[in-house]
Amino acid sequence: MIPISTWANGQVKGGSEGEPPSRLAFEENDGRGKDRPVLVVARETAGTFLAVQLSSKGRAGDRDRVPIGSGPWDRSGRDSWVAVDRVLRLHERGMRREACALDRMRFNSVRQRLRERYGWE
Repeated sequence: MIPISTWANGQVKGGSEGEPPSRLAFEENDGRGKDRPVLVVARETAGTFLAVQLSSKGRAGDRDRVPIGSGPWDRSGRDSWVAVDRVLRLHERGMRREACALDRMRFNSVRQRLRERYGWE
């Protein structure tokens, strides 16, 4: 079973179930709000999207993080990693429209890791 969290109305809700990075609003446990960049990896027939979170915090040798280098999704130009251990289900209304393109080579490396982890075709 794939661990998917549903994202709607600014809250993450637990669930059981090559598009550009986007951003979604996120609230920390202490009430601070911030945007989190995500990589949209699939569109579902219901109109929702599957995405994985980007982070500037990577761990060497961690199979749950795929290094993708730097890009315009990080204004500071830091290297980024994609966390493949948690898949988010996003509703279009829960995303901000600050998108940028991820080149095919980096997208394919993320896609391959998702296939290995979850058996996706």
